[in-house]
Amino acid sequence: MVKCPVRYTWLTQLIVSNLLLLTSSVWALEFTADQITKINGKSHKANIYYRDSMWRIEHHTMGPVNVSIVRKDKQVVWLLLSRMKHFKTVPYNPEQDLRVSETLEGEVSREEIGTEVREGHPTILYEVTTKQGERVDVYYQWVATDLRFPMKLAKKDGSWITEYQHVKIRSVPDSLFNLPVNFQPLEDFDKDK
Repeated sequence: MVKCPVRYTWLTQLIVSNLLLLTSSVWALEFTADQITKINGKSHKANIYYRDSMWRIEHHTMGPVNVSIVRKDKQVVWLLLSRMKHFKTVPYNPEQDLRVSETLEGEVSREEIGTEVREGHPTILYEVTTKQGERVDVYYQWVATDLRFPMKLAKKDGSWITEYQHVKIRSVPDSLFNLPVNFQPLEDFDKDK
């Protein structure tokens, strides 16, 4: 049996730990979930398919647009009108981002105020204060400790709430973030008139 000198064992451990740190820092968040949003007392439900720079929202509301595909990497949003097999392209706006990270943009303080089980996941409830320019907002955020994922986010004044249910951390197929092949740009449809 060949014995490794101590310095080689230490060097191997250092390389492996650095690789683990590197891979965990580039780990991309991918998940599927049901999203329930309540704004001023009105509820909206959608299915979410998410990968860091892109996400697909399948809306459950009546209206012409039943799917939105956000491509942050291309700086566009495609609004699909499935019944007509058309799509409309609009510019991406950072305000369209889903708030699915543990920290909120502009966060200035975070205070732990309790624990709760949501959808079978242990969560920590935080009161979070954010500041954007002169505007200060206060939120309640429930972060699942096992998933490291915000299961619910609510403005403290109750004006809106976003909640995720049936969250599954898993890979999401590329095809969900591409335009369907047989869809035509709505702009072409307008030109025919």
